[in-house]
Amino acid sequence: MRPAALQERVRPLRRHRSLQLAPISHWALRMRMPPLRLTPTAAGIRLLRQGQFPRGFFSSRKQRNKSAFGKGNELRQARQVREKIEERERTEEDEETQSRTQSQPTAWTSFTGNFESFSKVTDIEWSTIPDRVVDMIVPEWSKSLPMYIRKLQHELSMAPGSLADEIWNEAHDPFINPEIQYKANVRVSDELCDDEKEYLARRKKVATAALARYLGLDEKEVHPDDVPTIAMCGSGGGLRALVASAGSLAATQDDGLFDCVTYTAGVSGSCWLQTLYNSSITNGRFDRLIAHVKARIAVHIAYPPIAFSSVLSAPTNKLLLSSMVEKLRGDSNADFGLVDVYGILLAARLLVPKGELEVNDRDFKLSNQRDYIKYGQNPMPIYTVVRHEIPVVGGAVTQDSPSEQAKKLAKQEAWFQWFEVTPYEFFCEEFNAGIPTWAMGRKFENGVDVPQEVGFHLPEVRMPILMGTFGSAFCATLSHYYREIRPLVKSLSGFRAVDEMIYGRNDDLEKVHPIDPTKVPNFVYGMEDQLRFTTPTKIYENEYIQLMDAGMSNNLPIYPLLRPGRNVDVIVAFDASADIKTENWLSVADGYARQRGIKGWPVGAGWPKSGETPQETEKELAAAAAASPAEAETRLREAQKDDPATPQSTSEQERKALHDQSHPEDSDLGYCTIWVGTTEERSSEPPPPSKALRDDTTWQLMEPDAGIAVAYLPFVANEKVQGVDPASSEYMSTWNFVYTPDEVDKVVALARANFDEGKEQIRACVRAVYERKKKQRLEKEKERRREGRRRLRRLGIEGKLGEGDHFS
Repeated sequence: MRPAALQERVRPLRRHRSLQLAPISHWALRMRMPPLRLTPTAAGIRLLRQGQFPRGFFSSRKQRNKSAFGKGNELRQARQVREKIEERERTEEDEETQSRTQSQPTAWTSFTGNFESFSKVTDIEWSTIPDRVVDMIVPEWSKSLPMYIRKLQHELSMAPGSLADEIWNEAHDPFINPEIQYKANVRVSDELCDDEKEYLARRKKVATAALARYLGLDEKEVHPDDVPTIAMCGSGGGLRALVASAGSLAATQDDGLFDCVTYTAGVSGSCWLQTLYNSSITNGRFDRLIAHVKARIAVHIAYPPIAFSSVLSAPTNKLLLSSMVEKLRGDSNADFGLVDVYGILLAARLLVPKGELEVNDRDFKLSNQRDYIKYGQNPMPIYTVVRHEIPVVGGAVTQDSPSEQAKKLAKQEAWFQWFEVTPYEFFCEEFNAGIPTWAMGRKFENGVDVPQEVGFHLPEVRMPILMGTFGSAFCATLSHYYREIRPLVKSLSGFRAVDEMIYGRNDDLEKVHPIDPTKVPNFVYGMEDQLRFTTPTKIYENEYIQLMDAGMSNNLPIYPLLRPGRNVDVIVAFDASADIKTENWLSVADGYARQRGIKGWPVGAGWPKSGETPQETEKELAAAAAASPAEAETRLREAQKDDPATPQSTSEQERKALHDQSHPEDSDLGYCTIWVGTTEERSSEPPPPSKALRDDTTWQLMEPDAGIAVAYLPFVANEKVQGVDPASSEYMSTWNFVYTPDEVDKVVALARANFDEGKEQIRACVRAVYERKKKQRLEKEKERRREGRRRLRRLGIEGKLGEGDHFS
């Protein structure tokens, strides 16, 4: 065929845009080739557009039929058969895995199955009740309860398009959850993390300027090394602690003291306060925080119409339920209990602003609070929880009862381990180990996180779960529960023997939790021989740990503030506990300070017990010298039992405590009491108890060996605020979850009035600590200059210029 004729046949194909033919070379034209049938078909053009060129497409039909039985085609057919077999095997394996997964219930399938059963039971029970009876005995909102439950069941069904399905898909999105693309390791160290060290450097500059304003000094004359590190802590106590602490801290902010503070620490309700302060709801303003609280806690957190509306309506439903879906869907061994439900209800009232449309998803992760402290503009919040270490008595279970020695050992080894959560790190000082806050909720093994899926980590634990854990006082032991009702039992005639029998088994009651605490993955799992010697030996074998309200151990978060590296000089403690006098929370820290070897803590600080003799005080201080907090508590209990001077009946003391709380002018402590410790080296004997400072003893703050200063402000009645008494007002109960706006105003006014009573004492204390640090710095600088001159004198060059230069 001539080139002209071939080009004429090809020309129709070239008109098609997607068909590009290479130019035909002269040597190819000289070969004898069979006629090419290149008439384009619709199918061929479609294949070319898709970039698919099947074998033989440009061959003649005769050649294609001939090559269908060639050797190359047999190999191709064999490869296709093998690929089909492998694909079928993979499909069968996936089906088998899915079937096995369905047969073994996971945390999510168990939860959805139980919820479906509950929904059906609710429908059946409501359908059997006549409408007339329902109208007579139940409220109107209860008629919508089955509808709410069915709708919630649908949203949690994981069906395509359901809320749970959307949440789980977003959990895999690194743009929404950036932390899922990063690996995390356990940090083992007794030092602060690098992020906190950087924060301290920035905060020091802010605190220097703030201290100059607070004390009326020229900022240029204030040296950063002279600025005392001040910390504030708030007690537990539910909404009472939240509202009262908000009033107290608002007063410190107006006074200028709050701007000088480096750390805030909280327990229970005070943790909720820190959550709100470091959020977009308030942006670090207590006036906005108080207004938000007034608007949100006038309705009970568990009021069904409001609660269901929050978890079923956008935009709050996704934010509130994400914590539950990610926890149960991402961990097959996770559980969902009362604490999780409690946390979701709390978050629905506290983390959602009025109107609900302005809710911010960044407020639902604790690590995002770094935005509010990254320039040192606010104090760093410290949240606290505890784990109850309960050793197994006697080892393996046998028919023989455990020996007395085993019981004694178990009693001494049972204690509460404190965990702190900051925007930077989740840390346990007893382990000397921690992980980044954004890695909370992941599984760890041998110090490295374990992905739930290939290349996928779970998002950070959400604030609803954490808020429930912070305030989970109902997870207390039976011993704590009995202590609440013991005064009532002892007041009943004929029940004294019953009380003695129950309280005699207090050691056993301390090991039982009727309600399970929150279960989270254990980040030190499998890390034998890598942690501090105080780490429990059995902790390495537990894949999970249980955490609860830190108020079970101490209702004032003193321990994190004494951690080495933080170097706190002044602690301002606001105590809104229900038992501020019957439980001396400041004195509980004595054992911790002795065990950790912390110098400067004012031993014996706190409310003096009614009728306590000096001998009893010495015995309590000796108990504080124990090797562990558990041993200290055990020794203290034994000392009180053996002391004949210890009164057996405490009803008179409890009545006096209530009277003192309502009448501070008659009590041993006033609205503000300050103690100061000492860094002086002492013998092994217990140190004498620290005495509260008076106007004529404030010079002790200026002593060179002065230690940590503690200003204690209890939440007590004040005659300047009528109609509110923490000891008798019913709405002040820890278990009350409804405060009217008027009640919030009263509590805030009382907290402000109490701070006003002691604010000048605190200012004088801060000034004295500043002057002491300044004096010590100047003396050190003077000593360095003197040492420099002595060195030059020894070298014989004092007063001489450098030899050999042109200035000599």
